[in-house]
Amino acid sequence: MSEVVYDQREAKRARYAVSAVFAVHGAVTGSFATRVPWIQDHASVSTGQLGFALAFTAFGASVAMPLAGRISHRFGSRTALRGLIALWTLSLTLPALAPNLLTLCLAMFTYGATAGMADVAMNALGVELEHRLGKSIMSGLHGMWSAGALIGSAAGTLAAHLGSDARLHHTLAAAALTLLGVAACHWVLDLVPTEDEEPPPRFALPPRSALLIGAVGFCAVFAEGASLDWSAVYLRDQLGTSDGLAAASTTGFMLTMAVARLVGDAVVNRFGSVRTVRIGGVLAVLGGLLIVVADHPAAAMAGFALLGLGIAVVVPLCFAAAGRSGPNPSLAIAGVATITYTSGLIAPSAIGGLAQATSLMVSFGLVTVLTCGLVAFAGVLRTADRDRPKVSPPSTVVPDLRP
Repeated sequence: MSEVVYDQREAKRARYAVSAVFAVHGAVTGSFATRVPWIQDHASVSTGQLGFALAFTAFGASVAMPLAGRISHRFGSRTALRGLIALWTLSLTLPALAPNLLTLCLAMFTYGATAGMADVAMNALGVELEHRLGKSIMSGLHGMWSAGALIGSAAGTLAAHLGSDARLHHTLAAAALTLLGVAACHWVLDLVPTEDEEPPPRFALPPRSALLIGAVGFCAVFAEGASLDWSAVYLRDQLGTSDGLAAASTTGFMLTMAVARLVGDAVVNRFGSVRTVRIGGVLAVLGGLLIVVADHPAAAMAGFALLGLGIAVVVPLCFAAAGRSGPNPSLAIAGVATITYTSGLIAPSAIGGLAQATSLMVSFGLVTVLTCGLVAFAGVLRTADRDRPKVSPPSTVVPDLRP
């Protein structure tokens, strides 16, 4: 097989740039999440109406995600990502401006649509970079997203504590994040299609391989959504802890996931995607079992930490596998992203409904069962380890100067 040589300095620079874009994307999510109570009060909507409006986020993302590939094909990856990330960061201002339920639904639809398109574009670039570098980087990129979300949520928590108007907070945050995101895009890869390359379809069903990969991502994101929204409630109501300790469990879960993602590439490069996800699945199952049987807060917090550690790298590897699963990476990535977005949307309400009918312990029993799917079906991610080129660093490519 012939050796493929890429400019490694350009690829490494592009990696730092797309990492910054991932962090900016996460910071928008973190900034929004902390001000949802303010937005609910400003729009004068009930809890049920708020849940209805938030569902438009996933609806908007599902509708718009397939368009990302066509936009990248039309304008080139760099220009497309620059425009999409700017639309996403600026959309942060919309929910806080909504005065009623109708306008909030429209705002959340736009927020979700821009989030989804930017998500597909930056993950597609991440997959291409991983291919050029010849090693796993997707876990680290998603770790930067988690780090950005933590920074955004910390800033939002401070703004909420100070009693600031979310319209002002989100306007300032959107301005700063837009500048950072657009600036970072200057160094991402600029992939321009050839003249004879067919544009991707505007709308098409994702390939079957993407559906199988998305099913694995569904299991991981369901566990993530359930833990983020219900871990604090579990410790408070099931184990009788204080609100402070319960909140610390959620923060610990988020930190565990962020750290695991940042170091996860080294594990993937050593053991491969399939083995890494299977090992992670075992850890997640053990964590779920520990949560279910825990009779002390420390045991439950350890269980949530194990669960976060086990699922942390699954979604990045799902995107990597989708990008190599067929002739149209953007379409496959969009399919996987749609499935994972849907999982994240239904997980909190599914856990709550089951807990209402039975108990939170039974709900997390369901989470544990789903994490078994990571062990059983990790093999569908094998494409993430295929077709990585043999890469030569610049220092090994020596021009022939002989006369």
